[in-house]
Amino acid sequence: MDWCWWTRRCALPCLCAACVAVAISGCRKNEGRPEAAAAATARAAVATARRTPLAKSLTVAGEFIPFQEVELHAKVAGFIRRINVDIGDRVRTGEVLATLEVPELTAQVTGAEAGVRHSREEIALAKSQVARAEADHATLHLAAERLKQASAAKPGMIAQQELDDAEAKDRASEAQVEVAKSTVAAQQQQMDVARAEQLHYTSLADYSRITAPFDGIVTWRYADTGALIQAGTSNAGSMPVVKVAQVSVLRLRIPVPESLAAYVRDGDAADVGVQATGDHFTGKVVRTTGALDRATRSLQVEVDVANPKGRLTPGMYADVTLAIAGSPDALTVPVEALDRETNGASVLVVNGDGVVERRSVRTGLETPNTVQILDGVRDGERVIVGNLGSFTPGQHVDAKPSAMASTGKEE
Repeated sequence: MDWCWWTRRCALPCLCAACVAVAISGCRKNEGRPEAAAAATARAAVATARRTPLAKSLTVAGEFIPFQEVELHAKVAGFIRRINVDIGDRVRTGEVLATLEVPELTAQVTGAEAGVRHSREEIALAKSQVARAEADHATLHLAAERLKQASAAKPGMIAQQELDDAEAKDRASEAQVEVAKSTVAAQQQQMDVARAEQLHYTSLADYSRITAPFDGIVTWRYADTGALIQAGTSNAGSMPVVKVAQVSVLRLRIPVPESLAAYVRDGDAADVGVQATGDHFTGKVVRTTGALDRATRSLQVEVDVANPKGRLTPGMYADVTLAIAGSPDALTVPVEALDRETNGASVLVVNGDGVVERRSVRTGLETPNTVQILDGVRDGERVIVGNLGSFTPGQHVDAKPSAMASTGKEE
């Protein structure tokens, strides 16, 4: 018992002394290096703002559609007497695709032609009446003139009543000439009416032949021989006869998101790849809608694609890459250097003394990895990338180059 008590009494002071010695040794080990921990926390990864070519592109799926496509309706109602084409047939401008049978229209054309012939005969008759009236007038006028001359040579030889009667007949015959001429003019106007009616029915008869409005291909056939077709102008629900599409040139329609719509311009290059056929070619933007589609919030952009061999068909999809914006000498920094705030964007710049400065910047073109700086940072300055919340303006940092660097062309 005495030995154990003595051991515990001696061991406790020794243990305390050992702990104090270890603590003192640790303090002496770190003495003179208080900045070590601070230096580790103040190390900053930086990238250099530099000028480089910068381009932004958009890759999106587009769809081929016909350059022109129309459903052909009949202008007049009738039965299809003959249909000359079927789906897949290639047609030329003006080629007759189908012929309608309209018996009542044939009768109307015949009646209009008869009206023209009748008017022509009426005009001939009226002109002959003019000639007869002019002959009568010439005779009566000559007789009246002779009586006047005889009365003037021998006054009193011819009674005044006879002179008055001769002069009245002369004036009456002259009036008949004018009446006959007016009749001719009226008949000529009637002739114009008859010709207009004939032209009307002849034009309707021409509409009984349905022709191709342009070179293309028949993509659908809606009717067969003997089918009754209603006039497209009188019935909104009338059935078309065929559908024709122009496919020698196709429209490649591309939806551009709202955020990039402002960058698209006519003439922009388009890189097109068609997976279905393996074709790959370049084109350019020809037209845009100029307004966003409210349903999809996108701008519809079109590229015209020549298709002389017919390898491409409407409905095919293509992968399209548009070079929508670019700058050959843009001042750029990594996107990770940008601090976006409600009152604008800013970056943390490390100056030559290693002190952090906050700079408000104005940005331009942005790619997935790089952003263009228009104002706020100079070429060659260093900006902190990543973990921006760990640094404050005025802080001294140990700047180390980051693996993130401003790159050139971005996809």
